[in-house]
Parts: sequence; C-alpha cells; structure tokens
Amino acid sequence: MARILVVDDEIGIRELLSEILYDEGHTVEVAENAAQARAARLRARPDLVLLDIWMPDTDGVSLLKEWASQGLLDMPVVMMSGHATVDTALEATRIGAVDFLEKPITMQKLLQTVASGLERVVVPPKVPAMAAAPRVGGVPAASADVGVVANAQNRMQAPASAIQGEQGGSHLGSISLELPLREARDEFERIYFEYHLARENYSMTRVSERTGLERTHLYRKLKQLGIDASARRRSHNNQ
Repeated sequence: MARILVVDDEIGIRELLSEILYDEGHTVEVAENAAQARAARLRARPDLVLLDIWMPDTDGVSLLKEWASQGLLDMPVVMMSGHATVDTALEATRIGAVDFLEKPITMQKLLQTVASGLERVVVPPKVPAMAAAPRVGGVPAASADVGVVANAQNRMQAPASAIQGEQGGSHLGSISLELPLREARDEFERIYFEYHLARENYSMTRVSERTGLERTHLYRKLKQLGIDASARRRSHNNQ
C-alpha cells in the first residue's frame, strides 16, 4: 500500500484522515505545519500528500510552490480546504497539485481522491540553474517576481525608518533588516493588519475585503500575530 503524508493544522482532521487511511492499509505520517511537512518530505518521498491550504505559518499553496521550485514536487499532492476560492484551487493546480478536496471531507470522497491521486505520475518541474541566475541581495532573481525584486532593491537602499506603505503614505515604522526573515515578516504583517483595522474602524468585513483574506483566514491570521481585534475595537470606541 501507499505511504501518505497528511498536512493539516487541525488535530481532528489529521486524526480522522489518518484513521481512515490506516484502515485501508496505508502508512500514514502526519504534520501540523509546513516545517514538519518539509522535514517529512526530506526524510522520505511520500507516495501522496494531502495538503491543507490554510495553515498558520506557511500556507499550503506557498509550500507547494517551494517544493516545485526545489525540484521536490515529484509526488501527487491533493489540496484540502473548507474556505478556498476557485482562484486558489486553480493556482494550486497550475503549480502542480493533482486534485482538490473540499472540507468537510467524506470517507467516500477521500478514498476516491486518494486512489485517483496514487495513479498519477508526477514529473517534477525543472529547476533553473542557480549559478546562471542574476542575484538580488544574495537571492536568485529568477525565483522572484520582477516587481517584488525591484521594490526590494529600492527598500534595501533606503533606511528602515523611511519605509512607507503604498496606500496613503502610511508609515510602517522601523523594521530591522537584521531580524530573521520570519520575525521581520511577522512584524510587517502585524503593522499591515493594525493599519487596515484602524482604517476600517475595526470592521472585519471591510478588512477582509481590503486585504483579500476570507474572514476565517483573517481571524486565524490575527490570532497568530497576537492582535485582539475586539479589544482594539472597544478601546477605539471608548476614545
């Protein structure tokens, strides 16, 4: 039988899928986030991956892109989500996902999708030669969007305290470029969401529309960043 990697931040989903697949005779490994999924993929190539789209550290589509860029997407990957849009599903398919499971997942649909996925032969995308790629700040430019690279160049040449948002000249404050990438990203996201919460008078509906995140994902992201939107709203209303 097959070796299947289940990646989902919800323990109930991991346990349910594991039990069903174990009963079918498969070997199952579980991961609750992208870091654990990366480690599992490096230990051994699974025959199939069930990958949740919305996860707190790195979302499933980003992890899929990462595997593709590293030549590690040589196994069928089925994306899972209860809140994904059609655009998200199409993007995952374009990157290399073979199928999509919508939550809540029924046993029949799970087994059908797993059986179909295991029959797929996946050829990993070619990874461009790193040496031939121009580099920006030590990062191969070929792996980045041109606009992002140009923006990064401009920001790296300016003092951190001078970095400003694109909308309405909103000041992002000082973000140390000496921070590890994840800490710097979290600090930027915290400032970004606090700005939009204040701008939209703490209306989660308007913030969701403004940022392009579905409300469930937005609530999860704010919790991850330690932002209590309801407390901020009460404080704002009392002023």
